[in-house]
Amino acid sequence: MLKLFDRWDTSAIVVKDIGLQKYVNLRETLVPRTCGRNTRRFHKSTYMNIIERLINKLMVPGHKGKKHKLTSGQCSGKWQFAYRTVIKTFEIVENQTKQNPVEVFIRALENAAPREEVTSIEYGGAKYPQAVEVAPQRRIDMVLRLITQGAYAKSWNTKKTIEACLADEILKAYNMDQTSAALSKKLEMERQASSAR
Repeated sequence: MLKLFDRWDTSAIVVKDIGLQKYVNLRETLVPRTCGRNTRRFHKSTYMNIIERLINKLMVPGHKGKKHKLTSGQCSGKWQFAYRTVIKTFEIVENQTKQNPVEVFIRALENAAPREEVTSIEYGGAKYPQAVEVAPQRRIDMVLRLITQGAYAKSWNTKKTIEACLADEILKAYNMDQTSAALSKKLEMERQASSAR
């Protein structure tokens, strides 16, 4: 039996959110790295371990609105840096909760993944906001982006390390704490969607 990073067992972890079960891959692996070899449809869900997707998102967390995110320092696209960051983050989570950090991370994903969002539709020359359900694949992509961007925003220009900020973000999402950047964004999106019905 392979353990993730040769430390944490993922075989007993069950995804409780029915919509996300097929899209969260917890395949047993020692080092979660496929190097982009799987390019079929939905390969992110089918072949890539969810921890590898977190590592990839840490390398380049994407843009926030129209602002470009940082391209030097922490967000450098270096895989080894992101790999070590995730291991240190999981060690912090394990020390604070005394639980399997991978399971804590999966529960945080389930709690912070948005279910509804707003899109605009054009009808008769006017644009209207319309509430839509979020596809499961997009839910995972969005929550990973929100968690990493929230962690980077909290660690930038402070003495707090990215590992501590990422662990803090995961624990807040796990505990349903609304000071979490991902959870507060989810609630804001769902509030906007309910008013756009």
